[in-house]
Amino acid sequence: MDHIKIGTASWTDKTLIDSGTFYPDRARTAEARLRFYAAHFDTVEVDSSYYGMPSERNARLWVERTPETFTFHMKAYSMLTGHPTRIQAVPQVLRKELPRTLTEQARPKDFPKEIVEAAFDMFAAAVSPLKQAEKLGCILFQFPPWFVPSDRAYQWLELIHEKLTRYRVAVEFRNRQWLASPNNKKALDFLRDHCLCHVVLDAPWLDGWQGPPAVTAPVAYVRLHGRNRENWFNKGIETVQRYRYLYTDEEINTWADNVQRIARCAEQTFVLFNNCYQDYGIRNAQALKSTLEEKGAKS
Repeated sequence: MDHIKIGTASWTDKTLIDSGTFYPDRARTAEARLRFYAAHFDTVEVDSSYYGMPSERNARLWVERTPETFTFHMKAYSMLTGHPTRIQAVPQVLRKELPRTLTEQARPKDFPKEIVEAAFDMFAAAVSPLKQAEKLGCILFQFPPWFVPSDRAYQWLELIHEKLTRYRVAVEFRNRQWLASPNNKKALDFLRDHCLCHVVLDAPWLDGWQGPPAVTAPVAYVRLHGRNRENWFNKGIETVQRYRYLYTDEEINTWADNVQRIARCAEQTFVLFNNCYQDYGIRNAQALKSTLEEKGAKS
């Protein structure tokens, strides 16, 4: 199963640590937890890079603390996906170039193009130690629901391709217009033409839960968010409660079949469980790995 790697969308989730069901008592530091996680899984998604610009120092430490074949995926910084971004999280070198109309906002959304382009360059530099060590999988662009098919949206995707040509990029659409006819074919063709990886989804906002299993690049990327539709659209609860969903054995078996089909079309397939509530993602990742092994997934 060397060409299929399975993991979770974080190894530092607070509810996972607090649950006491995965990490042993001795794993009380960030280093110890990463080393323990990497002894059980071969890939992980870094969530913190969405909230703040990652650092080269951390990237170098992650390289040192994980096995040679371990793979990190970096979630793109919020400014790079058009999400509101905490002004205090904007790197000082960029913040000082912003107009007062933006610096006076707690979470501005629309930044000058030159600032966004500079943020792309900073992000690429920060993750370069992972790339140099061949431990960087994809930079994941998780777009917001208001990112809809339009000329401006395609220009944004063009910018990503231009700024990150040397990197593998995965694109997750959270607006169903991208995944449904007539926009679906155009979007997938665009991703193929630009060698951008379409993220295959299992998510509450999709009819029938599962999105198109399309492979648009040499790498395939699958993200499973859970199926807690009631909580997902409830604005009065903690964010973590939206991911409170444990996939059943039957659902895991179905996804094992899906992953095998997807993997036949890709050189490398990554499956990340984003149902990060306590140890739900961990348990489901372990179950999928075991199910694939039982089904005889070949290297």
